[in-house]
Amino acid sequence: MIDLTTTLCGIKLSNPLVLASGVKGTDKEMLIRIAKEGAGAVTSKSCSLEPREGHENPTVLDYKYYLINAVGLSNPGVEEEIKELEYAIKNCPAPVIVSIYENSVERFVLLAKKIEKIKPVMIELDASCPNVKGKLFCSCASSAAELVSAVKKEVKIPISIKLSAAVADIGQIAKECQDAGADCITAINTIPCMAIDVWARKPILTNKYGGLSGQAIFPIALRAVNQIREYCTIPIIGGGGVYSGEDAAAMLMAGANAVSVGSALYRYKFAFRKIKRELIEYMRKMNFEKISDIKFA
Repeated sequence: MIDLTTTLCGIKLSNPLVLASGVKGTDKEMLIRIAKEGAGAVTSKSCSLEPREGHENPTVLDYKYYLINAVGLSNPGVEEEIKELEYAIKNCPAPVIVSIYENSVERFVLLAKKIEKIKPVMIELDASCPNVKGKLFCSCASSAAELVSAVKKEVKIPISIKLSAAVADIGQIAKECQDAGADCITAINTIPCMAIDVWARKPILTNKYGGLSGQAIFPIALRAVNQIREYCTIPIIGGGGVYSGEDAAAMLMAGANAVSVGSALYRYKFAFRKIKRELIEYMRKMNFEKISDIKFA
């Protein structure tokens, strides 16, 4: 019998596959549906204190091996989102992680305290979305650590900080976040990028720049997760271009404790069922009985 269960900051997951933030929004029924389709945990789309309209269309470009998006963290604001999230947390068959975004440490703290009241299993600090203006908290170790420390002082539930591979040394940044009190690291976010229509002679995205995801970033994500594991002992939710069971196995082998799945949902109607089935088949062929068996030789 193959055992897919794993733990994340003391939270038991039926399998290591986690819905990535931003892919299916915060609609309560959608989060519950994804959990029923096989996700071991689900992460909501990042919310902020006040409503955000996001960017004008086009915001998502779907190419063969990758996606580019510049949605802009659109959301109705925390007071409205709490209504959806509270229902999802109480009725979802899988643990719910809530992602949050703000533009200052003080606002992040205020937002985290509001979210803690509805008791998700974890709060994910979106410190690395490339589709917003201004300096990102993930861009240097001191900024990321300052954010983690401030939030950790005010909330009791586990927190994870979502980092970007578009930095000089993601491992060192993760290490300082761990030292500052982070319970978990989520990596990676989308990679800053651009698309140009050469016939119209202008950028395709209204926002000009966007975030790259999908199969094209999978090798980048593997390297980032492995670098974080070399520096850190806390759990890692690793993701970026995971489309198959073998991809998930590779992410676990690189050092992740759980595997986030996002853009694959644009390719496959039942992505979690597919990846879970393929992961089981891989483990069967390798004579692995449990998730912890998946490691380097």
